[in-house]
Amino acid sequence: MTDTAAETQFSGVRVSETSGTGLRSGSDAGSKASADVFDVAIIVLLAALVVVALFTFKDYAISNDEGVQHHYGELIIAYYKSGFKDQSVFHFENLYLYGGLFDIVAVALSHVVPIDAYELRHILCAFIGIAGIAAAAAAARMIAGPRAGLIAALALSISGAWYGTMFNHTKDIPFAAAMMGATFVLLRIARRLPSPRTADVVAFGLLTGAALGIRVVGLLLIGYAISVVLLYLSLRGPKDDRSKFVATSLLRLLPALAIAYIIMIAAWPWAGLEPLNPLRGALEFSEFHYAIRTFLDGKIYEMANVPPYYIPIYILIREPLLTLFGAALAMIFILLPSAISGQSKSQRREIVVIALTAAIPLASQVVFRGPAFTGLRHFLFVLPPLAVLSAIGIDALLSFLAARSRTVAGIAVTIVAAGFVWDGITLGRLHPYEYLFYNPLVGGLQGASRRYDLDYWFSSMPEALGQLETYLRSDSKSDPNWPKEVYSVAVCGERLSFDKTVTLPQLRFDFKPQWTQSEFFIAPTHMNCDEDLDGKVVGTVTRLGVPIAYIKDRRGLTSTVATAQ
Repeated sequence: MTDTAAETQFSGVRVSETSGTGLRSGSDAGSKASADVFDVAIIVLLAALVVVALFTFKDYAISNDEGVQHHYGELIIAYYKSGFKDQSVFHFENLYLYGGLFDIVAVALSHVVPIDAYELRHILCAFIGIAGIAAAAAAARMIAGPRAGLIAALALSISGAWYGTMFNHTKDIPFAAAMMGATFVLLRIARRLPSPRTADVVAFGLLTGAALGIRVVGLLLIGYAISVVLLYLSLRGPKDDRSKFVATSLLRLLPALAIAYIIMIAAWPWAGLEPLNPLRGALEFSEFHYAIRTFLDGKIYEMANVPPYYIPIYILIREPLLTLFGAALAMIFILLPSAISGQSKSQRREIVVIALTAAIPLASQVVFRGPAFTGLRHFLFVLPPLAVLSAIGIDALLSFLAARSRTVAGIAVTIVAAGFVWDGITLGRLHPYEYLFYNPLVGGLQGASRRYDLDYWFSSMPEALGQLETYLRSDSKSDPNWPKEVYSVAVCGERLSFDKTVTLPQLRFDFKPQWTQSEFFIAPTHMNCDEDLDGKVVGTVTRLGVPIAYIKDRRGLTSTVATAQ
């Protein structure tokens, strides 16, 4: 069988021929039934995630970036509504260096959907995050069959770094989902080079445009497309005109680039002012060095001075061990193709494509020392391809074991299922701070506390404020001034989240001439911010027995009488 024939059959449909490893899986009827079960499971999982998101999206706090991002979306819309006369969008901090696609959509929907604008942002971001999970599942399914698709969906769903940021990282999650969606479509295009389907070319253009309409790093997709053409060039026979293959393939992809460019400049007005602005944006972005501090193994670094291995380490300690194990297996299969009997050259190339989308950004960070924002914030887009690799590796291992011993294969399936369940339970116990998940390599959340980044956006502020309000209501029983007294609260966090959460009118975001004059103090343990002010601890936000935020009563330390602002 030729590689071309094999790749046609290895599309997740002819699973009777292969289960992603070239191993026979039984009769056509039995294989079809098995495929149907896995496909149904994927659909059920995605539907369950939608339901959970609808019931829990209000549990997530407003992130530090959301206020400025939402305003940026308003400025972009004002720019177009004014007929390009309102130029304020180009002078709002450094947001002009980013695309505002998500923010434009969120602002537009906020005028027609009758819910709070930030709650709308959270549910919209969550749905996009679930779409990213679906894209990862689709890519794994196409490469290694329906079972791999389910494994990929599960692996990304129980990634705390993904699920825990899926509601309020409204720049990083939409960008990551668009990148994974574009990668999946690129694989579909690769199978039909040099004559891809028009629908796939259009889809690739739309998704590439969506990525570029959020972050200039989406330019990586153009490099991936060129790499795919070169990788698949070697599939051509010796008598084929290889130069014609390359030229025809790239020519067929040009409409996608045109579509992407139109979407990019629509969502990113600054990119359309001059042809080279996107490249200038990429260069300026590579030099971003905010005064942001971060933890790495107990040491504090400025963002500009983190070690080159900063991002790889955070991936190793924040992703579930099962995901890392599966991805490592997939890499072994790339290096040792004979380890998978019957694996086609085309399949190996598809695994290489996925590996490149995970490895190139990491390698670039290590070599060129680009900006690294608080853990994995700007590298969430490598998690979906990592989940795909993990699914391919685990699926291949299960097939390998099944061909030798059903008992051993059954034990392996049980271990994999138990691993997913255990990590899922851990995320449930962390809710709504799933992004605090750390794996056993650092001793979980307890081992990571005060050594690595924790609640860097003070997502626990609503819970901390709730505890403070409960404390004051209880304390008011012996306070003759209640409810007339106004209390100043020093907050190691952003005012927007405070104002959107507080319900007691007596509590005011710090309005004293000096921070040390505040009556109360709430802060996360991230970067030891809770140690900035003393006071009597009257509340603690904990998960898995680890304090992640403290509430302190400072009234015994200050004699200044609280006055309304």
